[in-house]
Amino acid sequence: MTFQFEDFLLDPERRELRHADTLVALEPQVFDLLTYLVRNRERVVTRDNLLDAIWNGRVVSESTLTSRINAARRAVDDNGEEQRLIRTVARKGVRFVGAVTELAGAAGPAGTEKPPAPQLAGLPLPDRPAIAVLPFTNMSGEAGQDYFSDGISEDIITALSKLRWFFVIARNSSFIYKGRTVHLRQVAEELGVRYVVEGSVRKDGERVRITAQLNDVATGSHLWAERYDRELADVFAVQDEITEAIVAAIEPQLYAAENFRAQRKPPDSMDAWDLVMRALSHYWRVTRQDHVVAQALLEKAIALDPAYGKALGLLGTSYMFTAHMGWMDMAVAIPAAERAARAAIRADDEDAWAHNALGHVHLFARRFEDSLAEFETALRLNPNFALAQGYHGLALGYCGRWRDADEAARRAIRLSPRDPYAPVYFGIAAYARFLGGDDEEAIRLAQEALRQRSDFVGAHRVLTAAAGMAGHREMAAAALKELRRAQPNVSLAWIAEFMPIKLAGDRERYLEGFRRAGLT
Repeated sequence: MTFQFEDFLLDPERRELRHADTLVALEPQVFDLLTYLVRNRERVVTRDNLLDAIWNGRVVSESTLTSRINAARRAVDDNGEEQRLIRTVARKGVRFVGAVTELAGAAGPAGTEKPPAPQLAGLPLPDRPAIAVLPFTNMSGEAGQDYFSDGISEDIITALSKLRWFFVIARNSSFIYKGRTVHLRQVAEELGVRYVVEGSVRKDGERVRITAQLNDVATGSHLWAERYDRELADVFAVQDEITEAIVAAIEPQLYAAENFRAQRKPPDSMDAWDLVMRALSHYWRVTRQDHVVAQALLEKAIALDPAYGKALGLLGTSYMFTAHMGWMDMAVAIPAAERAARAAIRADDEDAWAHNALGHVHLFARRFEDSLAEFETALRLNPNFALAQGYHGLALGYCGRWRDADEAARRAIRLSPRDPYAPVYFGIAAYARFLGGDDEEAIRLAQEALRQRSDFVGAHRVLTAAAGMAGHREMAAAALKELRRAQPNVSLAWIAEFMPIKLAGDRERYLEGFRRAGLT
């Protein structure tokens, strides 16, 4: 039996879906789900019905189930907003609502059916947004320069793969488009992706110009574009530097695009991924209230999917940041963050955010070596993770390794200079210079942090202590006034108890700076 709806033909026997004369490539689970919905179109199909029919009763995450339903919608030119054919019935399930005609025989006209066009080896539609990096175009007119443009593309693929939050198409699949003029929508359809990175490389003597662009193929919009001009003194160093810059720029753009889509969804239709994207948009605003909102969204995501490592890792990190800022009771934050971080690692031991969260926990629990090890693991998993790089610097500083701390903080700034957390990285660098006895540089860095974010508590602390130690009485008094406004509960006792400063000499110098500023 073949099912016809609109200009689609669904043939369960041949396992084919045709749109007009075109064979639509479908991942097997998505085909089974669509067929089940069409066959049961007279009723609302529940989540349990789908688990029994498609997954043989095996429990899968809400995000996995939602991704398969969304894939079925895309296959029939439907979407979550229009819901022309596949409709979500709030708190009950989904139903196929299109008009269906049952036909006897095969999907193709008798005697005229052509064999299906060769399809690319289909990658299963992922549970998370997917991105492909096309081979960068060598504009130099020298075939011998292909190694450089190919190397840029391959390195970006490798670096993006370390993010874990996005599904990145492997190099061998992306590179089949090398030298071909192909519309981005065709690339997206054939590889099953929403986002495509493309670019070009033009070498002129000892200089090279590299352009890169991130596209949202579903909307046809350009999310980000940049041009890089470099001297080619060390070709491989330039390749590494450009790769690092491109990946650091792309990551927040992907989050922003995903958050934009999530915000357009009705609240009751958001899945765990949507909630995490909404939470991230608040997390990056670095305010007390936004972290409260982010934590509520993450807790809701975890309620939908208790083993959602991304949500758990981000929640643990948020708990520890708010505690470090004095916005949350440290005695409450540490155990809550540790539970979330360890659950995140159990869910996905390769997720850098999970190890970043546990690194925070160990640091404020004064398990210093364990903290450094977790941050190092996070950076091994994702060397371009600016947040982990910055907090690795903080841990190094609290351990008394101020030179290493300063280097790590400056690397975080270099990795992500437009980062909403850049003021935090400047504050960490300021604290490192304070530990090294360079009070004037500590003051300068703390002031730069406050120029970017006037409400950043950590920078107020360092500025107060450094101005106190440098003998700048008026500056110290003004800094202390602002610190008390940003953190009303601050005191010498609070700093001594909750700032995890390993070395007694470092702790005493910090406290002395506050004493000279007038803190009691």
